[in-house]
Amino acid sequence: MTESEHQSQPAESTEAGTPLPGTPPDHSILTPAFEKLCDVIARLRSPDGCPWDRDQTLATIKPYTLEETYELLEAIDSGNDEHIIEELGDLLLQIVLDAQIAADEGRFDLTHVVDRLTLKMIERHPHVFGDVAAETPEEVRRNWDQIKEQEKQRRSIFDGLPAALPALARASRIAEKAAKVGYDFPHRDMLFDKLREEIQELADEIYPGGQIPHTPASVEADIVADRELADPELRERVEGELGDILFVVANIARRWKINPEEALRKSNSKFQQRVQKIEQELERTGSSIQKASLQEMEQIYQAVKQQEKQNS
Repeated sequence: MTESEHQSQPAESTEAGTPLPGTPPDHSILTPAFEKLCDVIARLRSPDGCPWDRDQTLATIKPYTLEETYELLEAIDSGNDEHIIEELGDLLLQIVLDAQIAADEGRFDLTHVVDRLTLKMIERHPHVFGDVAAETPEEVRRNWDQIKEQEKQRRSIFDGLPAALPALARASRIAEKAAKVGYDFPHRDMLFDKLREEIQELADEIYPGGQIPHTPASVEADIVADRELADPELRERVEGELGDILFVVANIARRWKINPEEALRKSNSKFQQRVQKIEQELERTGSSIQKASLQEMEQIYQAVKQQEKQNS
């Protein structure tokens, strides 16, 4: 029996009926399904296919690839398998379409992509496919980084870091790269002292004498309109100090093994959902968020928070 024939046999299962970890998909099912997908994408790009698909290039398709990636993250957060399946499919569509575009331009095709990926996975996992020892995730990551450096022959520790990464995620990766060569605070608790320092530097730019007014957070106070910074040089300095604060926050997340981009994305979603519940509650009572007072909105917001705590 050949290796491919062996892999196409029905997967072994646990007592619960789920496949054993590391079991590949049934090739007798996957192969024709994937072939059909490739045929469909190729047809869309053909002269008698879809005008929109024919018009795409690797450059024009980039925004959709990024959008689908974030939609997949939302689906994973939802825990809804049907939603995850759909978004994984949309992301796979981007990969297959990109490869078809490249093939139509005579550059490369999907086979080149798959072969390169397969070879990379084998070469970067010598502890699985070779005789290198790696018993912990940390050892695996160290081996991975060493192999990657040898492959790329990079001159700087920051070479290969995607410029298009979201700024918060990029901050964490930049600091991680520096930490790997020893440039990091000896103790992670020191980052909070650094954060206080950066906040004070921001205050020095914004307030006379650097004294932050004690203004308790409350919805019962009078509304004071914000004023823009008229001095361009001051604005630039304040922007720099705010950036330093965010960089330290990204480092705090890194040292506690938290992805800052994920953390902020979840907080964004949480706040949005709570405000949407304010909208729904006001509509239920015949009002609207445009007509409600700040106090009314805050009362509902706090009730939503309390309900979330009870549910959790």
